Amino acid sequence: MLLVKSGQLRACILSDEGREITIYRLFDRDICLFSASCLLRSAQFNITIEAEKDTSLWVIPAEVYRDIMEASAAAANYTNEIMAARFSEVMWLMEQIMWKSMDKRVAAFLLNEASIENTTRLSITHETIASHLGTHREVVTRMLRYLQGEGMVQLSRGTVELLDKRRLTDLRDS
Repeated sequence: MLLVKSGQLRACILSDEGREITIYRLFDRDICLFSASCLLRSAQFNITIEAEKDTSLWVIPAEVYRDIMEASAAAANYTNEIMAARFSEVMWLMEQIMWKSMDKRVAAFLLNEASIENTTRLSITHETIASHLGTHREVVTRMLRYLQGEGMVQLSRGTVELLDKRRLTDLRDS
């Protein structure tokens, strides 16, 4: 099990074809229970964890954490709360994939990134956005060009600048 001291991790799943999609992210003091699949006796999935920023973390052996949960109702309850939160994030992601158009998903992603990074000028590639959203780079490039044509973003090499957060928010929420 991973416990993030500081930094930022990305949990994603990979398809047989090599495409990936972000299922959730971990920040300072977050716990990644899904990385300890032996904690989840009937779990039948694999996730990949990658560092998005310089990260330091503690690695807690699953058997140690399992013993802590058995000895402490508070630790077991905390673990259940984390699992419920992660499950909610995955369900939200499924809803986005199934019911939201790509322009809305890209707008939501850009707004979320701007919030995480506390800036409107994102140093990010189209390929990285595609990996987070589980789509192809070409699809993201088309969507970003559309958003640029509408005056919502400005594109330059390796950078997406949010020019009109209100309109991006309206698009995301429509």
